[in-house]
Amino acid sequence: MSLPKVAFIGTGGTISSLGRDSRDIMDYAAHGRMMHAEEMVSRIPELAEVAQVIPIRFRNIPSYDMYFPEWQEVVRLCDQAAAEHPDLAGIVVGHGTASLEETAYMLNLTVKVQVPVVVAGSQRPASSISSDAQINLLNAVRTAIAPESRGRGVLVVLNDEIQAAREVTKTSTYRMHTFRTPDFGALGQADADRVVYYRRSERRGAPDTEFDIRPLAALPRVDITYAYTGADGTAVRAFIAAGARGIVSAGFAPGFPGTADGLALEQAIAAGVVVVQCTRAGSGRVYRTEKMQANGTLIADNLNAQKARLLLALALSVTSDPAEIARIFATY
Repeated sequence: MSLPKVAFIGTGGTISSLGRDSRDIMDYAAHGRMMHAEEMVSRIPELAEVAQVIPIRFRNIPSYDMYFPEWQEVVRLCDQAAAEHPDLAGIVVGHGTASLEETAYMLNLTVKVQVPVVVAGSQRPASSISSDAQINLLNAVRTAIAPESRGRGVLVVLNDEIQAAREVTKTSTYRMHTFRTPDFGALGQADADRVVYYRRSERRGAPDTEFDIRPLAALPRVDITYAYTGADGTAVRAFIAAGARGIVSAGFAPGFPGTADGLALEQAIAAGVVVVQCTRAGSGRVYRTEKMQANGTLIADNLNAQKARLLLALALSVTSDPAEIARIFATY
């Protein structure tokens, strides 16, 4: 019996990095040594015990430099892998953890392949004595081929846990358990004996979405303003001047800007900029108050600022109608 096929797209990041020596677990990026997909696969012989892994080479770049051109290319590579291998069981994307949650959510909103797509990273480089790179990649492949993974949107696998792309966020700089889902917890676990699920994310995700970035030249500009005491609206005015079509306000909990920022945001709305309110708290949904309804501010529900920014940019790529954008935030 042949093993299932999994495409592996390596984009760089800690999971592909090689440090100075086995104790180099923090400053490894200074050496600029990252493996390509085929090198990573050959370094982990256990992968061949669970799947036929097809490495797909991509540019090795720091994850904080991943943006629209790279996301667009990854989506197209997913299309290509599925077209070239009709019996493909799943796709794994290796990624740096700095912006992993953003790439995972973007893919969750835009990939169109029917097979599971799993994004994996690591907190420590592949060369370190205590690396999580090998086990995270192995568990990502196991998750991608699990029949139970189908129909759950894009998944994120680190630290033996399976998280929903929409919900997960990085919560710690160096700890292994950094990727968490506030309020709701993981979807399941990739344990040694099997991949097991305990819940589903209720929001719509890949491949059943209304967004398609493949034909786009760029994403509409959307910026984030962060609430802090003493903020005077300068950032908001700068975003308007820079041509922002949308602004996400990461406000004080439970979800509102300071007075000066609020006035600047109302000016932005009057100028045709779409403003979406979320909270800097890190969890919890935002309530649309009477004041927000009156001035036209929309809400991000429980999305954090970086994910609300992506959803707003995609929404603006298909509509400028505030009612439609509100529907999109309630759907995804």
